Amino acid sequence: MTGNVQNAHVRVPGTSANLGAGFDCIGIAVDRWLTASVEAGDNSDSGDAAITINRKGALASLAISPEDDALYAGFVAACAAANHAVPERLAFSVDSEIPIARGLGSSSASLVAGARLADAALALGLGTRRLAELCTRIEGHPDNVAPALFGGAILGVPGDVRNNAGHWAFAALPVHPSLAFVFIIPPFQVETAAARAILPRDVPHAVAVRAAGKGAALAHGLATGDGALLRIALDDVLHVPYRRALVPGLSSLHDAACAAGAYGATLSGSGPTLVAIAQQAVAERVEDAMKNRWSAEGVQSDSFVQRRPATVG
Repeated sequence: MTGNVQNAHVRVPGTSANLGAGFDCIGIAVDRWLTASVEAGDNSDSGDAAITINRKGALASLAISPEDDALYAGFVAACAAANHAVPERLAFSVDSEIPIARGLGSSSASLVAGARLADAALALGLGTRRLAELCTRIEGHPDNVAPALFGGAILGVPGDVRNNAGHWAFAALPVHPSLAFVFIIPPFQVETAAARAILPRDVPHAVAVRAAGKGAALAHGLATGDGALLRIALDDVLHVPYRRALVPGLSSLHDAACAAGAYGATLSGSGPTLVAIAQQAVAERVEDAMKNRWSAEGVQSDSFVQRRPATVG
């Protein structure tokens, strides 16, 4: 690419959303990373393709057109938000260690990376908070994109819903230093669209009341390390019961995690990755117990322990 070229490079973490009762509103950043760069220019005389994406790592096998990639979608959306024309030629390079369709925020990381690349390369001046609102509007919920942008554990809730203002409130959630997050990643995928489609359109009022209490228990349990509250919070009533059939062995792994000392285990995002929350001292024991249980059922899994939510910056 020749002519006036603008460059940027970003690094975005994977994320674990919901964490049981935090459905569509609470997520944490994890140490699985996507790195991306862009060369943006307006050289219309070149015979090269207008948009190219060089994919590596977990994205190397992704067979979609550049125009359909979340990376490009984030870039274009950021340009639109700043009333800036999209450059005529964009050359992206992206490398990811976040597995695709496993419940660790791969597509959200790509979306966030694209938006951040546009903001940096084109000096749009949007900043993290506006990018968080922008990406949340695209995703429809903030529990992946917010921690991918802010890092740490993040709560995101819609603002003035009645007036359709489209504003969101974001808040960092403290995580008690005694806690660790144990992730078990199976070799099969669960597509987010399928996991969404299986959910009911409405739930009874009594279920909504329980869900509200469990969400509060999650936020306070994360902050204080209160095991009793976390056991309640990890027993979700809004999405896990409906998605259980998509992840064979979920109940068995939950039992294995608790027997090894975890407060509970649940889906990471919409699955199929499972996340358990436990005391730091027993995290590896929980990890081994969950991996061994799935192995006994014929599922060879990967795993990692996240001792603190990942930081960005």
